[in-house]
Amino acid sequence: MTNLLLDPDRLFPADPSQREITRDLYAGVKDLPIISPHGHTDPSWFAENKCFTDATSLLLIPDHYLFRMLYSQGISLESLGVPRVDGGPVETDMRKIWRVFANNYYLFRGTPSAMWMDHVFYEIFGLDEAFSPNTADAFYDHINAQLITDAFRPRALLDRFNIEVIATTEGAVDDLPHHRAIAGTPWAKRVVTTFRPDDAADPDREDFVQNVALLGEITGEDTTSWDGYLAAMQARRATFREFGATATDHGHPTALTADLSKKECDALFARCLSGEVSAADAELFRAQMLTEMAGMSLEDGMVMQIHPGSRRNVNAELFEKFGRDKGADIPSKTDYLDGLQALLNKFGNEPRLKIILFTLDETTYSRELAPLAGHYPCLKLGPPWWFHDSPEGMLRFRQQATETAGFYNTVGFNDDTRAFLSIPARHDVARRMDCRFLATLVSEGRLRLNEAEELSHDLAYGLAKQGYNL
Repeated sequence: MTNLLLDPDRLFPADPSQREITRDLYAGVKDLPIISPHGHTDPSWFAENKCFTDATSLLLIPDHYLFRMLYSQGISLESLGVPRVDGGPVETDMRKIWRVFANNYYLFRGTPSAMWMDHVFYEIFGLDEAFSPNTADAFYDHINAQLITDAFRPRALLDRFNIEVIATTEGAVDDLPHHRAIAGTPWAKRVVTTFRPDDAADPDREDFVQNVALLGEITGEDTTSWDGYLAAMQARRATFREFGATATDHGHPTALTADLSKKECDALFARCLSGEVSAADAELFRAQMLTEMAGMSLEDGMVMQIHPGSRRNVNAELFEKFGRDKGADIPSKTDYLDGLQALLNKFGNEPRLKIILFTLDETTYSRELAPLAGHYPCLKLGPPWWFHDSPEGMLRFRQQATETAGFYNTVGFNDDTRAFLSIPARHDVARRMDCRFLATLVSEGRLRLNEAEELSHDLAYGLAKQGYNL
């Protein structure tokens, strides 16, 4: 068996002098608390604080990073235990599924997923052998034996991982039962929610009309009218703020924004509620809603996150069988300069407004995103997101964005994950890569060492806390 022991200098530069600087910078930030301001962990974990059941349902089944790779190699989601929409049969033997994962773990060589999983195996579970078909059962039994202990309950792991605050993400019509359960306890300050209104703001969703009606029921507003609909959205934002929310999140296909007249909005909303909305109207409605939400953020102080550029659920057969978020969301070209023009013309010069831009289209870093964030007071750049939250992606981001936007028009790192146990690994990779980038600037005489030390702390901790008003 191959010993897994993680290289303490992993991801550091090969050049000896730069490596030494990186080591020193990393030593100063590696143990800082984790700010996790945007993610998709299940809030019931922290409300109920129950033991996780087994390695497979915790580490594999919820993680589309993992099963999308397996699916690409012809391994069915049914065989991996991923639930079907129709409740049809899937594999339920968790050990058998785990063995499939182990037999195919070699597929992840060179990927961030392997780096994160190895970190979880070694740092969290103390497994110092390589994960393979030969060690699959031993890993499974060892992990399961630890999961039933109090030390591995979700709240204990928040403490162990040194997570100062973690934000979950809930939709506009979510009643927030789990955040209600922890309200008034010390955990309410550490586990907060984020308002994601897409379920009632995207007319392309199959449940849009139903959700708009439900939004009215929840808030007591008349959501058959444009004014009532906006009032309902404002009411939901207020409720989310009661449960710790400091941010909103908008996962639109594009960055298009609009600034329509009241008359135009009334007519557009009516068409969207007809149940037979055109693609053009759906896009225009989403565009108007980004501008409306920016105005609401200016009023209530919530940070606005815009996540455009993902073509969602492109595998129609998979979507029909398994639903959303099953690894079939693909990056697409994104136009920020023209797309955001309507919003920026209206609110771009407002320093009290915070808008964090994310991208899946790396070609926009130096051409659009960095120049926009380097000019407009309301704009900040989110970290490399999703397909680019990798060592190479992080390095490309810093190289292409820093010269124009600087460091302080960015907001540190967020893990954006459902995979709870990988959060420390993801932040560790980000801290290593930022220290590596800073060490290069120091070695080239472009940054003083004391400046790099201050920056490394800000990139690992301070900017995220400040950027999200935490």
